[in-house]
Amino acid sequence: MSDADQKTLPEGTAPSVNLLGEKLEPCSMDPVTGFLRNGCCEAHVTDAGAHTVCALMTAEFLEFSKSRGNDLSTPRPEFGFAGLKPGDRWCLCAARWREAHDAGKAPKVVLKSTHREAATIAPYAALLAKAIDSN
Repeated sequence: MSDADQKTLPEGTAPSVNLLGEKLEPCSMDPVTGFLRNGCCEAHVTDAGAHTVCALMTAEFLEFSKSRGNDLSTPRPEFGFAGLKPGDRWCLCAARWREAHDAGKAPKVVLKSTHREAATIAPYAALLAKAIDSN
C-alpha cells in the first residue's frame, strides 16, 4: 500500500487489504454497511465486533443470527436501518460468521470485500471454502 493510500485511512483503521492480498473493495452501499458506514468491511480499533467479513445474506443465516440475539432482518427506522433480506451484502462480525460456520449456517463470503483481519478470528480455509469470488 502506498503512503498516499495510508494517509486516506480514517485514524485507527488497519490497512485496507482483503483476503486475496489486494486492496479491499466495497461490500455494499445499498444497504450501506461497514462499522464506519462507508460501504467497506474495514478493521478499526474501536470496532470490538470486528465487522470484517463481507457476506451474502441468506434466509437461513438471518434466522440463525436472530436466534442468537442479533436480529438483522427487522427494520429499525429509528436507526435508519431498513432491515436485511436474502441477497443483501453486509459486513458481519467475524466471530458471528465463525459461529454460524460451526453451526453449518454460514453465508457465502465475498473475498475481495472481506478484510484480511477476518482470518485472525474465522478460519481462513473456511472463509475460502464459502467464497463466491474465488479464483
